[in-house]
This record gives sequence, C-alpha cells and structure tokens, in this order.
Amino acid sequence: MKLKDKIIIAFFIMIIMPILLICLAAGTIVGFQMNSIHETYDVESGTMEILRNPIQIFNRLTRGVYNEIKLAALKEPEKLEDIEYIKELNEEIQNKYSFITIRKDDEYIYTGNKRKLNTIYNSLPHFGVYGTDVDGGIYVGGKHPFLVKAQDFYFSDGGEGTIFVITDLNVLVPQIKTVAIQSGISFLIIISLTAFILMLWIYRSIIRPLNILRIATNQIREGDLDYSVRSESGDEIGELCDDFEKMRIRLKELIEDRLKYEEDIKELISNISHDLKTPLTAIKGYAEGLTDGVADTPEKREKYLKTICSKANDMSVLVDELSFYAKIDCNTVPYSFAQINLHAYFDDCIEDLKLDLEVKNVEVIFHNQVDSSVLVMADAEQLKRVINNIIGNSVKYLDKKKGIIQIRILDGDEYVQIEIEDNGAGILNEDIPHIFDRFYRADASRNSKKGGSGLGLAISKKIIEDHSGRIWAESRPGQGTTVIFTLRKVGDN
Repeated sequence: MKLKDKIIIAFFIMIIMPILLICLAAGTIVGFQMNSIHETYDVESGTMEILRNPIQIFNRLTRGVYNEIKLAALKEPEKLEDIEYIKELNEEIQNKYSFITIRKDDEYIYTGNKRKLNTIYNSLPHFGVYGTDVDGGIYVGGKHPFLVKAQDFYFSDGGEGTIFVITDLNVLVPQIKTVAIQSGISFLIIISLTAFILMLWIYRSIIRPLNILRIATNQIREGDLDYSVRSESGDEIGELCDDFEKMRIRLKELIEDRLKYEEDIKELISNISHDLKTPLTAIKGYAEGLTDGVADTPEKREKYLKTICSKANDMSVLVDELSFYAKIDCNTVPYSFAQINLHAYFDDCIEDLKLDLEVKNVEVIFHNQVDSSVLVMADAEQLKRVINNIIGNSVKYLDKKKGIIQIRILDGDEYVQIEIEDNGAGILNEDIPHIFDRFYRADASRNSKKGGSGLGLAISKKIIEDHSGRIWAESRPGQGTTVIFTLRKVGDN
C-alpha cells in the first residue's frame, strides 16, 4: 500500500472511527439510562420526548406525595394542619429536589426550604386560582425555574390555606447526569483509543522503518557495510528501504572492487618489478662485462650486445603491455571498426605467425570452414593483438619438444567462432574460470621462462567483449588448452 493511500485511510479513520464509536457509545448509554428513567419514574415516553420535556419526569418525582395531599385535603383537611405530618411528607421528597410549603391566608407558616422559597414566593398562585384538579403542576420560569403543585384547603378556624409541592427545575435527574458524565468519559476514551491506534500504525509503517534506515546509515558511516535493511511494506518507504539495500550492496561491491583493484595494482607492481628486474640484471651484467673487458673477442662482444638488445626489447614489451592495459581498463582505447573479410585476414595472419613460430619449433595448423565472403565488424589491429596474446600465452606454456598450435574458424548463424588449440601443459579445472582475470597466473612459480605481466588474456577478453563477442577456454591437463572466442557477422544485429 502506498504512503499516500495510508494517509488517506488514516484521515478517514481519524474522522469516521470516532464518530461511529461515539454514536455507538452514546446510543448504548442513552438507551440504558432511558430504561432506568422509565423504570424509576414510570415514564412511558420515548427518549427524545423525555429530553425535550423533562418536566414530565419531575412531575413523576412528587406524584405520590401530591396525591396523598389531595386525598387528605378532600377527606381529612385537619391532617394538613399537623406540622409533624407535613415534615414527614417533606422528608420523603427532599431527595427528589422538592420541598413543601404551607400558606395560611397570606402568611407562610411552614416551608421545607426557606432559601428556595424566597426566590419564588411572589410567583405562587393565590388561593382558588390553581384549583384542585390539576395534576401536572404549573411551570414558574425565570432565573430560577420551578414546577409548582398546589392544593387549597380550609383550616379548622376557617382560614384559607394552600399547601405547595415545589420542585427545583435547575437540577438534572441522576440518569441525565450519568448520561452526560458517561458520554464525556466515552468521548475521551474513544479519542484516546483512535489516537493510539493511529500513532501505533504510523509508528509501525513510517517511524520504525525510518529509524531502521537511520541506524543503517550510521552503520554505513562507521564502515559496516554488512548491515542489511529489509523492507516490510510495499509503500514508498518500503521502496526506499529496497533502494537503500541496493545502494548498500552496490557500495560494498565498489569498495570490494576498489580493495581488490588496489591489491591487483600491488601485485602488478610486484610482477612488473620482477619481470623488469630479470632483463635489467642481464643488461647490467653484460654491460659490465663489456666495460671490464670480459668480452675480449669480437664474437663475445657481438653476443653481449645482442643479449642487451633482446633484454631491452623484453622490457619495452612489458611497458607497452602495461600502458595498453591502463588505457583499455579506462575504456580510452580508440577502436577503428571496419568490415573485415575473415578469410583474407586470417590467411595473412597465419603467414606471419608461421614465420615467427618456426624458429621456436612450433607448427601452426590452420582450418577455415567459413565462406570466403563472410565479413565481420572488427578492429584489425586489436584483433591481431588478441590472436598474438593467445598464441603467445600458448607458446609460453608449451612443454613438448614439438609444439603444435591449431587455429580453426567455424561458421555459426550469427557469429563466427575462432578456436586456438595448443598441445601444452594444460590448465587445472579450478584455474580455468580465472585465467581471464587481470594479473592472474596459473603458474605461481614465476620462473624466468614463464614470466609476463599476467595481462595478456585479460586484455584479450576486454577487446573481444568490446567487439560484442564472447571468449572462454577449455583445457585438459597434460594435453593442451583451447581458447575460443566469437565475432559477430556483418548484418546480424
């Protein structure tokens, strides 16, 4: 899930989830408390009607006492003159936000709550105004609203009396209080729960992966390139973790390649130093021999001079090979690609090779199985370098009295395949995958006969790959080695 989608979902959760939970909680709380109101106050009205008309509930609070007063006024009015009896009735409704007051003529002879009476006594109805058949009471508004029920009667001395049952409407019934309290608590719980869920989700999907990335960054900064980061989601942060992991792997590979390259450079310098030291020692020795007069005959002097010239030429070859590898390794070698007739090119090449190898007692056998019209796109000079490097390497490791090198050109659908086989010492199976690596030598002894920089086959591989071809080797220890490479035909793109 994308991060954008998560933000949209979080927004809807933040809005919809609290609303749904609050509605559910409010419905449950109100339903429960309304049932309690119904049972406590014997109210049969619906919830909304109770909330719109709470006076109905307050009317129920004092109905029993008021009915008893009405009955006493009709049958035993003298009971209403008994203050002790009135006090008992007042105590009965005291916890129902109500109190009783008795008025005789214009004087209040008893009140259950003087403070509240002082706020309403001017609004109480006069004798005979209220009547004796009204059950619901009258509403007295203002700053201090009250519900008033009155009952007129005559005292035994003939005085006009009115007994009032007064209910304070400034208070809420316990159930409504409970609804308000429970709703407030539920709202806080729901908001807290929603916030906790969102925070947990955001932490797991955003904050924790970012912390992992931060830790991984610190580890890499400290040089630990093995600290792996795994993505746990498919969103942008997960993609960032994947990209970070790819970057870590690539960075590790680059550093490892750099370290290996530095090791290779050290090895190259060591190899070149060794290979240069041998001809330099020879040149120095023969030059001292000429200087000291050891070569006291024309024949010896000529021999010494030829040896010095040969060793200097070996040094020149080594330096040239190193210089060329530096260029090809940096991809700065300028290729001059052209269409080459493979048949004519190898005819000329083989003639030159035969002349060079005859003096080394090496026979060259050539088989060309491609049509004389086959063309390849190649750089003639660099292709010649590849052939010379492969054959030079073969000659270096020939261990037979009669060396044989076979060159075969085979035709394919899109490529031609060139095979150069020798009858030398061969290569061990474990060494074959590495012979095209730079500076690699299967022969670690590095004797003077098998010197060299170890760059020839690496240069050949790079040239063939730059020609869109492929190069590999097959070998049988003790019997010989075959180096094979391919070149793309002209027109097969």
